[in-house]
Amino acid sequence: MTVADGEREFARGVAELKEDNALAALVHFEKAVQADPKPLYLSYLGYCIARQRGQVQKGIGLCRQVMALEPEVSDHHLNLGRILLMAGNKTEALEVLREGMAVAPHPEIGKMLEAIGTRKPPIIGFLDRDNPLNKVLGILLGRLGMR
Repeated sequence: MTVADGEREFARGVAELKEDNALAALVHFEKAVQADPKPLYLSYLGYCIARQRGQVQKGIGLCRQVMALEPEVSDHHLNLGRILLMAGNKTEALEVLREGMAVAPHPEIGKMLEAIGTRKPPIIGFLDRDNPLNKVLGILLGRLGMR
């Protein structure tokens, strides 16, 4: 396969991913990496491997590897953030997504951060967020619509 074939396969993979067809996207990304192992192709391949095959650690490893090579590419941050959210690591995912927005604004990262939302400050500021009093007051005021 040639470099042009890799670019074509990558474009098809991105199109399939936008259509929420991760299995077809995975096939295209694998072909793209075979043709030309660019970091961007590897990043998307890592995301699809984690999403479709459930190989989360392998996907995280691929994304971290390419982020070390190209830390200025926000797509790498997007893909790693998606995988971390799938793995249930919301705190680290938010950190990675915010770094991605700081590197270069990305519309999908913005949508993800907006969907995740931000936490409100604790009711009683001098107490820890995990303090039972803060938890109970937060739930109560939330149900009453006052928070």
